[in-house]
Amino acid sequence: MSGSLFSLWGARAVLWLSLLLQSGEAQVHTEVQAGPLYRVVGSPLSISCNVSGFQIESSEKQFQFIFKTASGNEINIISTEDDSFGYAVYQTRMLKKDIGVTRVSPNSVLFEIQSLQKGDEGEYHCNVVNSEYRYNGKYSAATTVKVIDNSLSVSSPGPTSMSFDQGDTLTLTCQAFSKTTQHTHLSFTWYLHRDGEDNIQPIISLDRDFTLKPGHGFEERYQAGIISLDKLKEATYKLKIADLEVSDQGNIYCQAQEWVQDPDDSWYPIAQMKGTEITVKVKASDVMPDASSMKVQIFTQQTTLQEDQELLLSCKIDTLKPEGRFFSVAWLRGGVELARIGPTGILSVGSEYGGREMKRELRVKRTGSTDYNLILQSVRTEDQGEYKCRAWLEVRGSDGSFTKEASVDSDSQLVSISATESELSLKMHDFTNITEGERLRLDCKVEKIKGQLSVIWQHKSTSAAQFTNITSLSQDGVIQISEAFTGRKVRAMRPAVDSFTLELDEVRTTDSGLYQCVVIQWKTNHQTHSQSQTTTVTVSPIVMKVSLINRNSAVAIGDNVDLMCRIKGPRRALIAVTWSLHCDTPTPGDILTVSSDGAISWFVKQHRYQVKVETRNNEEVIYYLQIIGASDREAGSYCCGLDVRIENGSRNRILSNPVAVVVHNQESNLVLSTSSKRKENINTDIELKCSVTSQFSAVALYDVTWLFQEAENKTIVRSDRNAFVKFGAQMEPRSRQRISMRRISGPSFVLTIRQAEISDRGSYICRVEEWLQNPHGDWYQLSVVSKTTKLTITEPDNDLRLDKMNQLLVSKEAEGVEMKCDIISGVTGPSYLYKVTWFYSGQHSSTRNVSLVKLDYTGLLSYPEDESIRNLKDRLQLSRPSQTNFVLTIQMVREEDSGAYWCQVEQYQLDPQGHWKQKASDIAGPITLRVNITENNLSLAKTDRVFNVSMLQDFTVPCHIIQRSSNLSKFHVTWFWQKTNQSEHSSIFTVYRNFTLETKMGKSVSLRFGYPLPGQYDLTILNTGPESSGLYFCEVEEWLLSLSSGWRKVGVERSGRLVIKVNTEGNPKTFSESQCHSMTWIIITVATTIISLFVILLLVKRICRKTPLGDKKPEKSLWEEQINLKASD
Repeated sequence: MSGSLFSLWGARAVLWLSLLLQSGEAQVHTEVQAGPLYRVVGSPLSISCNVSGFQIESSEKQFQFIFKTASGNEINIISTEDDSFGYAVYQTRMLKKDIGVTRVSPNSVLFEIQSLQKGDEGEYHCNVVNSEYRYNGKYSAATTVKVIDNSLSVSSPGPTSMSFDQGDTLTLTCQAFSKTTQHTHLSFTWYLHRDGEDNIQPIISLDRDFTLKPGHGFEERYQAGIISLDKLKEATYKLKIADLEVSDQGNIYCQAQEWVQDPDDSWYPIAQMKGTEITVKVKASDVMPDASSMKVQIFTQQTTLQEDQELLLSCKIDTLKPEGRFFSVAWLRGGVELARIGPTGILSVGSEYGGREMKRELRVKRTGSTDYNLILQSVRTEDQGEYKCRAWLEVRGSDGSFTKEASVDSDSQLVSISATESELSLKMHDFTNITEGERLRLDCKVEKIKGQLSVIWQHKSTSAAQFTNITSLSQDGVIQISEAFTGRKVRAMRPAVDSFTLELDEVRTTDSGLYQCVVIQWKTNHQTHSQSQTTTVTVSPIVMKVSLINRNSAVAIGDNVDLMCRIKGPRRALIAVTWSLHCDTPTPGDILTVSSDGAISWFVKQHRYQVKVETRNNEEVIYYLQIIGASDREAGSYCCGLDVRIENGSRNRILSNPVAVVVHNQESNLVLSTSSKRKENINTDIELKCSVTSQFSAVALYDVTWLFQEAENKTIVRSDRNAFVKFGAQMEPRSRQRISMRRISGPSFVLTIRQAEISDRGSYICRVEEWLQNPHGDWYQLSVVSKTTKLTITEPDNDLRLDKMNQLLVSKEAEGVEMKCDIISGVTGPSYLYKVTWFYSGQHSSTRNVSLVKLDYTGLLSYPEDESIRNLKDRLQLSRPSQTNFVLTIQMVREEDSGAYWCQVEQYQLDPQGHWKQKASDIAGPITLRVNITENNLSLAKTDRVFNVSMLQDFTVPCHIIQRSSNLSKFHVTWFWQKTNQSEHSSIFTVYRNFTLETKMGKSVSLRFGYPLPGQYDLTILNTGPESSGLYFCEVEEWLLSLSSGWRKVGVERSGRLVIKVNTEGNPKTFSESQCHSMTWIIITVATTIISLFVILLLVKRICRKTPLGDKKPEKSLWEEQINLKASD
């Protein structure tokens, strides 16, 4: 008892401590991706949401995602446990698989939008449904999403088809840039789609961290410098392949990818675009006959040039195995050498071109192992003529010197250079119309540029006689604004080499007139030519127009309505736009007002509407109003009004045309499923089910009525849409007790008729009304559908039959026996009951055809009075494991229980008046029981042994039962001792079958009895002396309780003999001293144990005073494993 109290007190202390620790620390933690997340319109969005800290981590958690608008309204999007959780605006996108949620693990989900819209910008909340009995932590987290326009642009200037010879150099450029204001990085890749191959191979790429990486199969050529990717300026990427191979033939294109860095420092791709594909053809070069053969070719991209252009002469050496060999190459014009590059890369230039080499007008480059280029810039007429390439092999000696081999010349290449004349020309638009207050932009396109250029922009009003300067841009990039335009926002720019631009902000009507672009051509700081071009600019006063368009004038309840207010006119004059309803009445109701700075003022509940502004250009703005989930409340006439600023600074409202919005009910697709015909038995329970197989929405409610078809249909029972059940007024009280209605999943509506009667036959009508809830929460009826079932009631024929097979059961005495009575055919159901009687016919004539037990159809169990079976009645048990099985069990069978048993079953049926009447009866086949008495199978261990023991040494005489006749047997065990030199043995100790112990030894002998395991008996003789020598054995009698004649001896067996010889040598005194020391330690241990128990008892009493508990008596031990016995006087 003390131990139990102490354990209970400790458990309570641990529980309170754990609760105290838990109360100071939040367990549940919910987190989402940190925001803001910048994504592009039309791109996918994914937001991960994770939760931890629940007590059962392995159970699936339920998540909800909610969108929060800028004004603070929350709109349900999607839930993992409720398909109807989202608002109608998101339900449509969910059905199109545009919005969804994917479960990653029991504690993690991924919210996904496949194609982002501008209206998806905002704050997203992830809520976790608490499935526990308490709240402890954070169950919600939020992140912000910003939706931006796709401003990535990729273009590939130049021809779309190019042809080269093997070994030529390929140079391609591609422009890629983004106008987004966010901090983004671009990654850029050149791709090759070889002819006849499906796979597209990357040639070389520049990742978002500005790291170059060659594609698979191009690594060696990249390491050798043959393939390169250079970024020129801010937006131009140049691909160069110095030594083209035939395998390079195919379509080459560039592709750019824009990346944005999320707050968690991870990079995410938001846009991707590819340039124009360029078809590249590579012609294989001729094969040299041997390694010593060599062929020299000369190429140029232009054979006819004008002064100041650039001449590129490429020289290519075709030979076998050029690796590790040295060549010298020279370029000749008219047989005169212009420049030479030696085997070590040293350039030498002829005297005629030495000065031009100093000015960097002449350069030589080695672009490959056998490719050399001569570049001559700012060519002159004297540079024309026939050019050749001359190459020869240089053999390097052991001392490092080179020996020249025979040279090989290429074919001649004629180059013509003509003197340039000034063909400078300008292009401008003839007319430009602009509205007052807007920005004027004039572009002046320059063609056939030679040398450096400067520009002067001039203006002449309609009333002026001559042009006046506005601003100028010198050839060195210096801008000068005239005094007349000082203080105006004017800019002169040169966005491209061949283009000049003038920008003038906030134009006035007085800025109308002629504008002139004067371009001056310069060479070596001297003006050579000039050209001018004029254009007419008309500045119109401000005009505002507004029109209202409805994309869907007639919608169903719950659908969205999109209204578009189109405004044409300068935006700077617009102050605000107001949306109104019931514009066809004298007092229209305002919905909201959008100011020019983007501020929104709401006059109604804003969660019903969404607003978007789209700027088409400076002259057109479209304001969108979306009605989310329209109902009859939103039906009516809509209009939008503009508040504009007029010349004197006051406001003026301009109203649009009114647009009517009509809201009608949803189209129903309700379909019911019932059985058209049913045939059932009388007095059975009948269920008529009416199921909804097709419905408009899973959130619809149903008003269901079951009717009985007559001249005038009679209402049986009705369940309204709130599941409130009510019987029809014509239903009698007795019928109301038999009839019920319930709803099950599906949904299905079940009409149950208990104990069906003949009068219940007829036609039953299931009428279902479908109700939906509009976005405001108001219920409206959608449709009504009915289905009819014809019910036929019949009375079944009797076919009660029992199992007639004869059975034989053989059992041992004292075992249990089960006898079964099975109904193999017959009508079952709640309207049928059975009466069962078991009969017995014994071996004696006095017990013939005796009734043992009866189970009435009412469930009453009775035992007929008969003196001949009194002993049998107390051991009977009747059970019914199933509706068609009756089992009679006899416990502790006796020999006189042998005989024949059989059962009789009577069937009772409930008539329409409610009375039970017998319908049928049958008798089962007899079961013959034969009970056999138990035979003797007793067996003991019979090994003979001889032990030599010392003085005062203990020894054990075992008595182990190996086999018994029955598990119910009891044993009478006696140990015998035959002293040395004596012929007779005497009993020393007895264990009776009821475990009563008896010793027959005197005070001089100490015994200890042991019963370690069932069937194992041990007797230990303690502190032996010389007189303990002799022969020991045990004798076992096996007894079994006979139910007819009491206890019966089954068998008697003796164990093996144990011969003990006590050795009298030794020092008894020493042994006694040791024994004394042992007794001393035992006394000390016992004293310590008693003191400890006393202290524990005091503690327990103090605890009991604080925590009253019911007393519990200690249980007494029925047996001690070891018992020390000592004979008394």
